[in-house]
Amino acid sequence: MKIKRNILLNPGPATTTDTVKLAQVVPDICPREKEFADAMRQLRKDLLGIVHAHANKHTCVLFCGSGTINIDVCLNSLLPADKKVLVVNNGAYSTRAVEICQYYGLPHIDLKSSVFEQPNLDSVEKILDENPDVAIVYTTYHETGTGVLNPVKEIGALAHAYGALMIVDTTSALAMRPINIDEENIDFCMASAQKGIQGMSGLSFIIGNEAEIIKSKDYPKRSYYCNLYLQYDFFERTGEMHFTPPVQTVYAAIQALKEYYAEGEQVKWARHQRVCNAIHEGLAELGLKEIIRPEIQSGLVVSVAYPENPNWSFERIHDYCYDHGFTIYPGKISTTNTFRLCALGQIDEQDIKDFFIIFKNALKECGIM
Repeated sequence: MKIKRNILLNPGPATTTDTVKLAQVVPDICPREKEFADAMRQLRKDLLGIVHAHANKHTCVLFCGSGTINIDVCLNSLLPADKKVLVVNNGAYSTRAVEICQYYGLPHIDLKSSVFEQPNLDSVEKILDENPDVAIVYTTYHETGTGVLNPVKEIGALAHAYGALMIVDTTSALAMRPINIDEENIDFCMASAQKGIQGMSGLSFIIGNEAEIIKSKDYPKRSYYCNLYLQYDFFERTGEMHFTPPVQTVYAAIQALKEYYAEGEQVKWARHQRVCNAIHEGLAELGLKEIIRPEIQSGLVVSVAYPENPNWSFERIHDYCYDHGFTIYPGKISTTNTFRLCALGQIDEQDIKDFFIIFKNALKECGIM
């Protein structure tokens, strides 16, 4: 089957292989069959390996939905009564955690800092020292809205020193940058299938400390569908999701993981680095400005300032690129006009070279070059 290949330079869903796409074409099956439960059981085990989690300490719990469901599940499920969440917030995706706390009425501290910089560790420690009731420290591995890589290991060390869990949104880093859950002081991390493993949208997963999930059974119940213990317990007792899973998306994720392990962690990361370097080189050649200092970038998301040209129109540039098989994405910084180019998905440096040919033509078409 010939499937048109689009190059997605947005931060997910990512460009996939045809073999992952076609893995969804399977005989119809009731998701309560033992065969499907066995497939999900193996999928959960295989996901642990991506972050070097230990099966005797960690578990993986699957949910239907986009990556945001993971944030919701972790925050509402893992906070004990009369305790607080500290959100180390330097961008749009950690702000989302703050909004979830607000919607549930969860006691929280929003430690907000510049979206252009890494969080200040002294400020994190000061908050923890002054608030012994903080039970969860939450941050993003890197802020997808900007590409800032956060000092997760150091923040996690502070969280543990003050007796708190460390929960990290690794949605746009997991299976791309190498992550070791214990070495980086992470208790719970999360992602969705359409990002680093290069699967399809609709399946998300949380990897974390099994003992802490069991302990959360006695915490306040804030959601039925999005309760971590309830889903974990159902998996352990039956091998099934509590509610109907996205069957075809699960099969695509299984195939994507086979391809992830065949490529290998370090080889895949090297490929993403090649892609990101090609993005840097293409932008530099055009004189376009990156807004985040190179030394604190994740190597996966590049935020680019709009050129100072009256003819610039993101919509026109986007549409021209899209018509030629390339997708670019708006920025997520309220104070600065930016767009993003991302190194996710099944792409390599030649794809980026091809993109910049199209991008230059788009700039010429709009009278910018």
